[in-house]
Amino acid sequence: MTESTRFIQGNHPAQLLSQAEQVISPALSAQSFVRDLPKNGNFRVGVDLGTAFTVLVVLNEQGEPLIGEYQFAQVVRDGLVVDYVGAVDLLQGMKERVEAQLGRQLTHAASGYPPGVPPVERQATANVVEAAGFKCTGLIDEPTAANLILGLEEGVIADIGGGTTGIAIIENGKVVYTADEATGGTHFSLVIAGARDISFEAAESLKKDPAEQARLFPIVRPVMEKVGTIIERQIQGSGVKSISLVGGTPLFPGIADVIGEITGLPTAVIDHPLFVTPLGIALYDQ
Repeated sequence: MTESTRFIQGNHPAQLLSQAEQVISPALSAQSFVRDLPKNGNFRVGVDLGTAFTVLVVLNEQGEPLIGEYQFAQVVRDGLVVDYVGAVDLLQGMKERVEAQLGRQLTHAASGYPPGVPPVERQATANVVEAAGFKCTGLIDEPTAANLILGLEEGVIADIGGGTTGIAIIENGKVVYTADEATGGTHFSLVIAGARDISFEAAESLKKDPAEQARLFPIVRPVMEKVGTIIERQIQGSGVKSISLVGGTPLFPGIADVIGEITGLPTAVIDHPLFVTPLGIALYDQ
């Protein structure tokens, strides 16, 4: 058992994720956040530079979420930093707003990457974190980070982000295999934009509108099926019996049913799936 998993013993994943939903905001401001925050003690900080969302989250010494912010930004594509300056500026702004709420400086953070990203690209992620004013204490692959929170003994975690689907096979509580392939929420937006003859930005907004999602489901279902096919291929022969979905893309209704149909395995979306991996990354901050 790692130090990180020992750190969260006694904290139920559902409780942690519910807390995260309450304290991680899409836009922090002095007026939007009122909470008693500790003025001493150690923090663990996680930075998740995703294809669609960048998330910054702070945990207390007990592993409980204290505060965080997430922003939509396309500074990373398929795990690769494509806008270095934009990524640094974005993260610096998030850091400053969180620090203003905490009344303390954040000096260190861990970050994550999709499985299969080359070492040079992982270093680019670390460089963004460092340039934003943190000491980067470590990098962890995203599905492994997710299981620091979920604590699965057996099964599959599929982290479906904006650009990629990351897969981890868990046996006896340990990640024994990881893989990552392109296809995620960005591809939902692309097919919506094409089908509706609208801009990518308009498609992104439409995709997130609960009132539109039932009408959009037939359009995005082929992308869901491709995700299911990716997962099925990667887990073939492993003998796993269930799939847990995390990341931002599983927020779209119906995806678990489609992936379950493709793989033939019980498939469920974890509550508050967007925050599973960022919390695990923060837990990795030593």
